[in-house]
Amino acid sequence: MPRTELVLVWGEGLCDNIVGHTLVCQKDSMKKDLLTINDLNLSEINEIFRLAGELKEKRHTFGEPLKGKTLGLIFEKPSNRTRVSFEVGITELGGHAIYLGSYEIDLGKRESPKDVAKVLSRYLNGIIARTFSHKTVVELAKYSSIPVINGLTDYQHPCQALSDLFTIKEKKGMEGITVAFIGDGNNVLNSLLYICHKTGIKIHAACPKGYEPGKDILKDTAGSASMFSSPADAVKGADVIYTDVWTSMGQEKEYRKRLKVFKKYQVNSELVKLANKEAIVMHCLPAHRGREITDEVMDSAASIVMDQAENRLHVQKAILIKLLK
Repeated sequence: MPRTELVLVWGEGLCDNIVGHTLVCQKDSMKKDLLTINDLNLSEINEIFRLAGELKEKRHTFGEPLKGKTLGLIFEKPSNRTRVSFEVGITELGGHAIYLGSYEIDLGKRESPKDVAKVLSRYLNGIIARTFSHKTVVELAKYSSIPVINGLTDYQHPCQALSDLFTIKEKKGMEGITVAFIGDGNNVLNSLLYICHKTGIKIHAACPKGYEPGKDILKDTAGSASMFSSPADAVKGADVIYTDVWTSMGQEKEYRKRLKVFKKYQVNSELVKLANKEAIVMHCLPAHRGREITDEVMDSAASIVMDQAENRLHVQKAILIKLLK
């Protein structure tokens, strides 16, 4: 069937008018993917936050808007929060999830992403893809006729960043906020840089030399992002201190080297004291306690790590409603 290019704006209805992001329309269905933060504009981000707040407040009384919908989870990497929050989320919305681990599909080896996308589009209503290469989710989205959501790639982790900003909004608001990220210039930082840029939040990032985000990302987020070599300089004036693991999945061979390189990039009580008086501390988890963050900070009153983890559920439920309903 010929593919017709349309555009969509999110709002109270599925399609309020035809201004916004390009998507593909086939018959009476409309498809929008969430592969990076750049797939969303500010009004869409705010709408996700509004709906997530309502879903959180009415968690057990909201209803089942996705009754009869089936979500497929294609995971090349292990997961705790992403898998559980999406499975619980679709269940609470009346739908069902099918977990497809790497040993079941063996994406790109046993079967091409193109064929997987086309076949699963005939069975499912949406796909969560957690892969090493970002190109894999791009290819899945290209050949899928159902929404594809990035559950983490080596380039971005948009669901994490949306949940993080929702949590910051809950705790601090978003006006005049400065976030300090300490550690590796990885997929989490990439996503935070983009979402902070879109929402007008300043972000200070302290990364060791050679481990900074890509130059193209820093160019895209110029004006809101500032790079520092010293964690102490980065946290001065910060309202939020954020860190992540020094060695991400797929980088295990670099473990010993990274321990030495990142040794001075630990979030500890002395570093926290340099931030604003009531600064909060965040970590996307899993945390390697005693490395990138100390027990003292992780378990302190300033830590909102568990609230941050919980909000993955509420924000992702909002994303599912917006893309699958």
